[in-house]
Amino acid sequence: MQPIYLDYNATTPVDPRVVEAMLPYLRTHFGNPSSSHFFGRQAKIAVEQARQQVAHLIGCSSEEIIFTSGGTESNNLAIKGVAEARRDRGNHIITSAIEHPAVLEVCNDLEKRGFRITRVAVDRFGRVDVRDIEKAITLQTILITVMHANNEVGTLQPIAEIAALAHQQKILLHSDAAQSVGKIPVRIDELGVDLLSIAGHKFYAPKGVGALFVRSGVRVAKIQHGADHEQNRRAGTENVPEIVGLGAACALAAEALDETQTRLAELRDRLEAAIGRELPDRVINGHPQLRLPNTASIAFPGLDAATLLAEMTEIAASAGAACHSDQVELSPVLRAMAVPQEIAMGTLRFSVGRMTTEQEIDRAAERIIGAVKRLRPQGASAPIAESAENIKLTRYTHGLGCACKLRPQLLEEVLRDLPLSGDPAVLVGADTSDDAAVYLLNDSLAVVQTVDFFTPIVDDPYAFGAIAAANSLSDIYAMGGQPLFALNIVAFPSNRLPISVLHDILRGARDKAQEAGITIIGGHTVDDNEPKFGLAVTGRIDPQRIWRNQGAQPGDHLILTKPIGTGILSTALKQEQLDSDTAELLIRRMAELNRTAAETLARYSVHACTDITGFGLLGHLLEMLGDSAIGAELWSAAVPLLPQTAELAVARVIPGGTRDNFAFTEKRTDYDESLSEIRRLLLNDAQTSGGLCAAVPAEESAAALAELHKQGVCHAAIIGRITDSPRGRIFVRKNLS
Repeated sequence: MQPIYLDYNATTPVDPRVVEAMLPYLRTHFGNPSSSHFFGRQAKIAVEQARQQVAHLIGCSSEEIIFTSGGTESNNLAIKGVAEARRDRGNHIITSAIEHPAVLEVCNDLEKRGFRITRVAVDRFGRVDVRDIEKAITLQTILITVMHANNEVGTLQPIAEIAALAHQQKILLHSDAAQSVGKIPVRIDELGVDLLSIAGHKFYAPKGVGALFVRSGVRVAKIQHGADHEQNRRAGTENVPEIVGLGAACALAAEALDETQTRLAELRDRLEAAIGRELPDRVINGHPQLRLPNTASIAFPGLDAATLLAEMTEIAASAGAACHSDQVELSPVLRAMAVPQEIAMGTLRFSVGRMTTEQEIDRAAERIIGAVKRLRPQGASAPIAESAENIKLTRYTHGLGCACKLRPQLLEEVLRDLPLSGDPAVLVGADTSDDAAVYLLNDSLAVVQTVDFFTPIVDDPYAFGAIAAANSLSDIYAMGGQPLFALNIVAFPSNRLPISVLHDILRGARDKAQEAGITIIGGHTVDDNEPKFGLAVTGRIDPQRIWRNQGAQPGDHLILTKPIGTGILSTALKQEQLDSDTAELLIRRMAELNRTAAETLARYSVHACTDITGFGLLGHLLEMLGDSAIGAELWSAAVPLLPQTAELAVARVIPGGTRDNFAFTEKRTDYDESLSEIRRLLLNDAQTSGGLCAAVPAEESAAALAELHKQGVCHAAIIGRITDSPRGRIFVRKNLS
């Protein structure tokens, strides 16, 4: 079945008629509108026709329309432009607490530059009270900026009333109408606004084009300097094809606005009614009447929106909250509306559009209802529609591998409260940051034990089982131990996935354990909405040759045995942005045991060792430093990266765990000024089944590295050294020289 698009508030497809209008200006009429020759005149005529089409839709003069690159630029030009132009009159701006970031961030920036910002609250429906705005007005108020319609819940604001109030006080009013233009009538004479922002891609024009209405006589300072394009208000050669597209989209909207409004409301109501009949406890967020006709913000109490979206992969919608391992991050809009957390965290936004059909609405309602019932406890016996052959495991989780660990800051707080063991036989316990515990049995033998499990990091169940097993075994190898046996730890959503998927996970783990020379002899399972898997591994170790995290000595070289980048690549894999060759390499690297590396390093003097997992390279290196009187110097250029890692990081494919790591290590890390933000993030990338990082004497490091390469650990590299200052800190240089 084709996926169902119910996210029109995020963006709309470009209408085929808009595309047809644009094509001549991509192929034939390519001139610069500022040129006086034939080619330039043709482009100029097209731009001015589009200006008239935009003006006609909102009921203003064409000379009051400025073309921009979209809603964000329109908001920036309106708010910053007015702020600079009226600075001599005052420095106070009023906005609402539920504005789009394209308004809120502009206000935040102005606040840093000396302007005073008042953010007016909203009621439980997401609507501003005009009386609150009136109370906020001072003699220094120069601008009020309140959106026309909210992008998340669809609530319409009393713009005309706010305009009347503003004009009584000689204050300008701007409104971000990105969500309302093209869906409902937006007429300047009815709203009374002085400035109004339009975003083309919200009503079937292409992305990257928008407009700003500026009432005649209103002064707006330029924020983009260059030539005198757009009445000397917005410099830059006009984007003729997209401006033509915006004009065509406005003309199409104007032709059938009443019909469009009615049809969208019918589709939205059909969806809400179908869901309500089967799920009467659902909650509708936003105003019951004063809202966009296409927007339904529906909450399913007790569920997590991200998990719900993952359960119905054929439906495109948006979540009202982002759930992390240690917190729920509510959308600012729902938070401002005082929506309870248990409601907000289960909120999904569905938005219909021109191409939505009744059949799609009915099919979507069926899928949504089925997903909600399966995810609720009473739905555990519901049939599973998807066959095992089509399963993509990462769709059933909002965490990825070791990146789903608790934030380092929170884990530190938890560990601080753990009582220490008084048993003298405990050689390694909770008092260090080691990932395994060691218990002395006799003078020549100790037992080493670890436990590790996480959410799927790849789609294939067998590969996930193998990677999880390799990751769990790594903790034993990082201590210098030898694994003896393991136990499975399973959390499995039997109401969401066929049991054959669990069989494949266990088979992958079993085969990896056999490669390590051990047996998995049992385990424990729980039923959970999110699949998780790992092992509890028991091993043996010589009590005289334990590799702890700490113990490195000044002058030691740091050897890393695997390239980093698994957090970024696995995120790209989940987002289907990774080519098949790189995906195969990623899986192979994560499923690769650290056994050979550990056995090779055991022939040398290892002063300290750790494996690189969820806290990233810098996080685990800081654990190695601990509170001791040593520091470290890392050579960024020497750190091996998996292919495409840097390019994907530039494209901002960066997991939340990596950003958490960066925030945590920043306070104890000094970076060379020449290192980019991307490179700094890479060094903090949350790894799953990463390599070992060992501190060995400098005089042995070259031989150890050569031996690792000889044994097939091909990507091992010397990446830095231990120093005697600065204590407890890492200095990241670009390279050794």
